[in-house]
Amino acid sequence: MKITVTSLLVDDQTKALRFYTEVLGFVKKHEIPLGEHSWLTVVSPDDPDGTELLLEPDEHPAARPFKRALVEDGIPFTSFAVDDVAAEYERLVGRGVRFTQPPSDMGPVTTAVFDDTCGNLIQIAAENN
Repeated sequence: MKITVTSLLVDDQTKALRFYTEVLGFVKKHEIPLGEHSWLTVVSPDDPDGTELLLEPDEHPAARPFKRALVEDGIPFTSFAVDDVAAEYERLVGRGVRFTQPPSDMGPVTTAVFDDTCGNLIQIAAENN
């Protein structure tokens, strides 16, 4: 068994696609119209056949209150692996990304947390050597 798709609840699929591709650097894998929304996934350009991130509309009644509660408590919705948190932090700050936590050494890992503009906090992390 392996993970092939994981969902991220977003407030606007068009805005999310722009942020996740143009700002973060993911690439669009699928965009299949399904009425008002789409099955919209992105992948890492380094692993185009790897795990897909589904940019899923947050329209379920529980979704937005859940997301708001996580943000209010400073809890990231998910985490992405990077090779160098400090370098990725600098790259993303240069692209206008707002971080809620700068790079922080947590012992075995270094992490940072940013606002994805779609209602989520996202953590980036790298193992410390």
